[in-house]
Amino acid sequence: MGKIYRALRLYRRYISIHIRSMMQYKTSFFLSAMGQFLVSFNVFLGIFFMFQRFSAVEGFTYSEVLLCFSVVLLEFSLAEMWARGFDLFPGTVKSGEFDRILVRPQNEILQVLGSKFELTRIGRMIQAMVMFVYGVAKSGVEWDLLKILTVVFMLIGGTVIFTALFLIYAALCFFTLDGLEFMNVFTDGAREFGKYPIGVYGKKILLLTTFFIPYALVQYYPLLYILERSKNPLYIFLPLLACLFFLPALLLWKFGVRHYKSSGS
Repeated sequence: MGKIYRALRLYRRYISIHIRSMMQYKTSFFLSAMGQFLVSFNVFLGIFFMFQRFSAVEGFTYSEVLLCFSVVLLEFSLAEMWARGFDLFPGTVKSGEFDRILVRPQNEILQVLGSKFELTRIGRMIQAMVMFVYGVAKSGVEWDLLKILTVVFMLIGGTVIFTALFLIYAALCFFTLDGLEFMNVFTDGAREFGKYPIGVYGKKILLLTTFFIPYALVQYYPLLYILERSKNPLYIFLPLLACLFFLPALLLWKFGVRHYKSSGS
């Protein structure tokens, strides 16, 4: 426990340094945060105009879709905020900075996490929370403790999945040096597809996102429970099961570290 506490304290210091640094240029920070808000606002407009033409998508109403998308957007934004160091990892490897990370006495994952903290993603998080509040108010869901707990588990599970994908992206850099752009299909692409409940894309996609990359466990099935389209209580805990996806990502990272050769920079 003492080792974990020291790691958390060190990470808290990393975050504090990044925040103090960003606050030295407050105008730049607020403009960047506003930019993040506006970028994701375009996606919201796409949903809005879609429902101006159609009253429902596969039985899901406008407010229900906003409830779904807001949770996915918040999950992605949280993961990108604190795991941004993995997204920028190709530059860390090519510059030789990872060589220095390896000779320090702290865990290399903690150091990569602490290398970047993207507080400007708060712009997208604010939009996600506004959409969530609207969805809650208009969807007619009768909230109770279990449904609130389901949303909390969705946020935890989704953040872990996106973090694991960033970790996989970083681990692949040990073998390629450059980041593989196809990984954006699983990160930014998942955020885009997450605009609508995954079930609307068909059974094949639903199976893929249930057993391969478990997006559906943190989005579709829990949403069915919240909207009372399923009474299965197991759907509450599926987002926690999805957290197991982090284990193969961690094993790939450790495999990459063991076989890492200095970039020679």
